[in-house]
Amino acid sequence: MALSDRSRESLLPSFLYSSSARSFAATGAAARLPVSSPAPAAAGAGGRVPFSIQAPNEKIEMYSPAFYAACTAGGIASCGLTHMAVTPLDLVKCNMQIDPAKYKSISSGFGVLLKEQGARGFFRGWVPTLLGYSAQGACKFGFYEFFKKYYSDIAGPEYAQKYKTLIYLAGSASAEVIADVALCPFEAVKVRVQTQPGFARGLSDGLPKFVRSEGALGLYKGIVPLWGRQIPYTMMKFASFETIVELIYKHAVPVPKSECSKTTQLGISFAGGYIAGVFCAIVSHPADNLVSFLNNAKGATVGDAVKKFGLWGLFTRGLPLRIVMIGTLTGAQWGIYDAFKVMVGLPTTGGVTPAPAVEAVPAAEAESKAIA
Repeated sequence: MALSDRSRESLLPSFLYSSSARSFAATGAAARLPVSSPAPAAAGAGGRVPFSIQAPNEKIEMYSPAFYAACTAGGIASCGLTHMAVTPLDLVKCNMQIDPAKYKSISSGFGVLLKEQGARGFFRGWVPTLLGYSAQGACKFGFYEFFKKYYSDIAGPEYAQKYKTLIYLAGSASAEVIADVALCPFEAVKVRVQTQPGFARGLSDGLPKFVRSEGALGLYKGIVPLWGRQIPYTMMKFASFETIVELIYKHAVPVPKSECSKTTQLGISFAGGYIAGVFCAIVSHPADNLVSFLNNAKGATVGDAVKKFGLWGLFTRGLPLRIVMIGTLTGAQWGIYDAFKVMVGLPTTGGVTPAPAVEAVPAAEAESKAIA
């Protein structure tokens, strides 16, 4: 069902979802156009015919099933592939959290794994990682777009613009609650496979063995700590990314976003994502330690984890490695997600919001003021 222009414009940031086309010269230099200007059909300067990057609603109708399907597919590619790629880092990190006496540092952790399990051991648990984080990414990005639109409509255009950061935070938190329900069973099996050698080879034998041991509800034993880890992480991931990218375009890039090449825009997406990922790792790390501990030890409680780690250990054990992992992960996720959006005709995420257009003064009113 088509939405009115007013409804489309209520979703922020509005410059990402305008109904105009952005035109770029074939040489890569862009022609800056007002938001309301149509894309030129005639040849550009020097006889070169410009090509157009269509606005989203001209290729994919905004907030249609196709739009949310595109965001969902982008989220699957973004989260599933990147988490699978950093499985070796995640494996060392989980073991450092569970057995710090044996896995004393990043380098020694890799050495121990290589000696005991060989090179193939670095990717133990990759199947639950791929499937779990693909499911999480689908819900995270798809529902984020839904809730961002929903909360913006509730607030109305004026307050949505004024409190856009709060909308980013609320939308991402709401999406992550759902996403973690999809992730939790896979995460439970993944941690057990990675931290208990001999438990199982992977998901196919690990899942039924886990259920026989702790029951189906045991797969969700870590859901509350998982929410505690992932909700702050995702809120930071989306809100800080939007802010960082806006600051990059405003202060570090000499030309407007509309004049940047696609490669430059995707590079900025990766850089903004990496910086945001550092903040994400810090705020979510204590809960990450809890998730690893609870999923590794049968019948363990949060109190047991606090006694073992101590408060300082909850915040710091495995943190340097996780900063490297999550920074790289988040940067790559935003890069892949925005690359997918560009591929299907959607604009990259983030940038500088243009100044509001000045309303035109009617000719009769202007003439009367001139005479006065």
